[in-house]
Amino acid sequence: MANYYEILGVEKNATQSEIKSAYRKLVKEYHPDLHPGDEKCASKFKEINEANETLSDPEKRKKYDFELEHPNMGGFSGFDGFSQGSYGGFGDFFSDIFSQFTGGGEESTVNRKGQDIQITVELSFLDAAKGCKREISYKRKEACSACKGTGAKGGTKYTTCQNCKGKGTVQYVSGGGFFRTVSNRTCPECNGLGRKIIEKCDACQGKGYNVTNTTINLDIPAGADTNSYMKKRNYGNASTMGGESGDLIVVFKVLPHKIFKRKEYDLYVELPISYKTAVLGGKVKIPTLDDAIEYAIPEGTQSGKTFVLRGKGIHSRLGTGDLYLTVIVEIPTKITKEERIKLEDFDKTVDKKHYDKIKKFHDNMASLYGVDDYT
Repeated sequence: MANYYEILGVEKNATQSEIKSAYRKLVKEYHPDLHPGDEKCASKFKEINEANETLSDPEKRKKYDFELEHPNMGGFSGFDGFSQGSYGGFGDFFSDIFSQFTGGGEESTVNRKGQDIQITVELSFLDAAKGCKREISYKRKEACSACKGTGAKGGTKYTTCQNCKGKGTVQYVSGGGFFRTVSNRTCPECNGLGRKIIEKCDACQGKGYNVTNTTINLDIPAGADTNSYMKKRNYGNASTMGGESGDLIVVFKVLPHKIFKRKEYDLYVELPISYKTAVLGGKVKIPTLDDAIEYAIPEGTQSGKTFVLRGKGIHSRLGTGDLYLTVIVEIPTKITKEERIKLEDFDKTVDKKHYDKIKKFHDNMASLYGVDDYT
């Protein structure tokens, strides 16, 4: 049984915030888009998603913790959550206990679920923040309707594999007595299908599936972020083992914005203002997700000052963020000779005591060197 805490690199008593932080860090490191063609990274990425899907849900985590502490009790089904019952019947229970002595083995491949399909969808910053609808098209393996996914003509031109009696696996025994081990391996005669095709289906040439174009509509909720994802059950590839189709996993990539930056559901904006507005104060237009609003800048505002507008961030099902407005006082890079004279005249009229930070700095200089040249 996979240890999801080790996969995410957190302690068993980790908070939800710590789990979320660890998940985001790992997803950025192992995202398949950053490692095209790297199967190890793709496998690691799926492990990380499985671990997060369980540990980020308090109810699933509680049941998983029990399973982790009592590995013989069974019941946990990994990525897709929990099975209908938390624990199996007595037969399953004693079977699990017995397997500890007889040895495990490869799981039967009959009824194995089809492969998942993962695609990346780009979203504009505003579409991700406010939510949107998207129609996406992709190719997938769909069970052949002519043979019902069997690969056999008419769905009937096959026979049960006699080597595995239709189980898809064969049992191997080694050792003896108390140290006897029993393992199940994929049947070499039917490659785990549990059946042998007598006559191939003409429509799919015996594959059991056909590659088709599939179009689906996604209702993407507000707050989607880079590496967040949606899962559409059974929209992946068809199973060649008689099981259900895999899932479609849609991973989002959010494009940057020219004004807004975000962290979780909070928005951040750098607002440039003139020297006059910083000194005297005044009303300026500031951006929000929906429109521009008027905001009063108080007099004497320093460059780097941050104002918080509560509730003006992203509105999502999981909460509402704030808007952080950081003021940047812009100094003109070029001025005329006349402007220079006026500025020098203005500076002579300002009481130096009104420059709090400059005065404090020079006071500290005076205490350090014993000289005070700030007059």
